[in-house]
Amino acid sequence: MRTPETEESIFIAPDNTAQIVLTFDDNRLASTLFGQYGQNLALIERRLGIVANSRGNQVTVEGPREACDQARRVLESLYERLKGGDELSPGDVDGTIRLALSQGSLFDFDPATPRENFEEINLRKRRVRARTPAQDAYLRALKRHALVFATGPAGTGKTWLAVAHAVQLFERKEVDRIVLSRPAVEAGERLGFLPGDMREKVDPYLRPIYDALYDLMDARIVERALQTTEIEIAPLAFMRGRTLSNATIILDEAQNTTAMQMKMLLTRLGENSRMVVTGDPSQVDLPAGQTSGLAEAVRLLSGVEGIGHVNFTAADVIRHELVARIVEAYDKEAARKRERRE
Repeated sequence: MRTPETEESIFIAPDNTAQIVLTFDDNRLASTLFGQYGQNLALIERRLGIVANSRGNQVTVEGPREACDQARRVLESLYERLKGGDELSPGDVDGTIRLALSQGSLFDFDPATPRENFEEINLRKRRVRARTPAQDAYLRALKRHALVFATGPAGTGKTWLAVAHAVQLFERKEVDRIVLSRPAVEAGERLGFLPGDMREKVDPYLRPIYDALYDLMDARIVERALQTTEIEIAPLAFMRGRTLSNATIILDEAQNTTAMQMKMLLTRLGENSRMVVTGDPSQVDLPAGQTSGLAEAVRLLSGVEGIGHVNFTAADVIRHELVARIVEAYDKEAARKRERRE
């Protein structure tokens, strides 16, 4: 394959191993592509089982033929993103590797194609793209449905993408405000044990949502919107008795809601409002014997028109690559315990 931006030579040995040499036309972008101290190439090596050696704007990939082809597609796809002005994070590299693995070996692969089909959110501060098929399905569900449940392990982008969607609707004036909430239940702690007034007590529980906001919006705009309550961050207990119209509502860590709390929140939905409920069913911090409101809501509302549900798995984790392995190990242990009980 040869494009105006890259040159490529391929050698295939009789034992079905291959050597592919890729030459990129922009030295600066090639350096960014390979990563600081070659960290992006190292990640590709570990995930695909190949050997990648770079020199200047050239990289040589050696290993099994299919793995080399997948590495080529990953590098060319990432290079296309850099040419388009995107920045690369380890999560972007990991997501592109997963996409290449899911597509098998396609020697007629077009590096510009896969991510053109993935949903993206264009914000004033940055552009947000789905990195995995599950994230793509999630963004599509957010567009189609007034109420979306997103369940799955930590690190899959459930909250971050929900906040990005809410910010997009807010910037487009499709909603007047954003309401972000979490239940104040975390690993046995209680609000009364924390010092300070109510806001100081609540802020630690809502910090992940603050982080997402500042990552996706200009800090000055966030501060102003918080002061004018165009962006409202409040614990779930403050939602009772309200009707939320012309708003995007996000409930994070919903696995820690009771059945009554979940019903209360879902019935707050007013005219021209959207709601996203996210949570990890495997990390419930409720007292023993109490049913998670998230699990019950997903079961009761399955198949109801206008409601979407996207389930993420360990394969969708986009944090450090070890996180996916940790989640998988815990899932296996939970499965073994269920089998012993049964």
